[in-house]
Amino acid sequence: MSPQEFAIRTTEDATRRAEADTLLTPRFYKTDYSALDRMNLEPVRAEWDALMAEFRRDNNRHHFERDEQFAAEVRELPDGLREEFIEFLVSSCTAEFSGCVLYSEIKKNVRNEDMRALMGYMARDESRHAGFINKALKDFGLGVDLGQLTKSKKYTYFKPKYIYYATYLSEKIGYARYITIFRQLERYPERRFHPIFRWFEEWCNDEFRHGEAFAVMMRANPHLLRGLNRYWIRFFLLAVYATMYVRDHQRPYMHQAFGIDPTDYDYKVFSITSACTKQVFPFTLDTDSPKFRTLLERLRLKMEDVEAGKKRGGLIGTLQRGAAAIGVASLFVRLYFQPVIEHEVPADVRMAPAW
Repeated sequence: MSPQEFAIRTTEDATRRAEADTLLTPRFYKTDYSALDRMNLEPVRAEWDALMAEFRRDNNRHHFERDEQFAAEVRELPDGLREEFIEFLVSSCTAEFSGCVLYSEIKKNVRNEDMRALMGYMARDESRHAGFINKALKDFGLGVDLGQLTKSKKYTYFKPKYIYYATYLSEKIGYARYITIFRQLERYPERRFHPIFRWFEEWCNDEFRHGEAFAVMMRANPHLLRGLNRYWIRFFLLAVYATMYVRDHQRPYMHQAFGIDPTDYDYKVFSITSACTKQVFPFTLDTDSPKFRTLLERLRLKMEDVEAGKKRGGLIGTLQRGAAAIGVASLFVRLYFQPVIEHEVPADVRMAPAW
């Protein structure tokens, strides 16, 4: 996809992009609040209380504040890089704000004090993240109208267990993404084309901690990790990985600026994420398998055909898009049934950041 196809020129453009609901864009969610009220954390009370103490300490409360150096480092970017970076910021802001909205709604609608405490802390963190990104967008004369977003963006209903799987994975993969970019730019500071990347190290610790909370919740309720639920875990693992792979390959200028190949970057992130998810999931995807990698690349190319058909429009474009969508679904099914790597889940629930 060329930069011109997703050009964002105004605040209205940015808000419309955030409002869009596609396979690759962040969504807003609602869930069954009464089920969350029944969450029992007594089997892991010691781990839970220690984690809540970390949330209460709020070590990052002063982190998301811009300094004079931030403003001094903001500079004009070449067109292709500028367009991709702005799209990245809009998508990231939407994802962070989506979490804030979900956690705020859960806190408002549940009576379970453990859930109310956690969701309040997480909403606090995600609000900071979204606001920090939105300020970075304003350096480009843009921004997402977050108030408008709460009114206009469609909400998708997810069962609580889907929320657990998807949120756990999104937080852990967010940690892996941020720390990989941070370490790359730490080695090559001349490639840091925007100051926001200097904030990524502590930022990713928020993501990691959020994931830990959902790991503890799932370990307290082991039925979520057994039986037919294994198929849902497998689905969400593949959906999150495939979405990231397709989306990252739509940002060639950004990865070139970082000095990393998007395929290499994605598989490094998958490896870190898999190392994290072993703490709770009974298997990981075999992302090192040549067959898996071949199928995932073919899926990405089919997604390009879907976008090409959308752009072409008319009857021919619709037919092209439909045929490509069938191809995407077929490849996803084949990826889904690729062998996974089974392993023993460790006894300890909590883990330390891998990097």
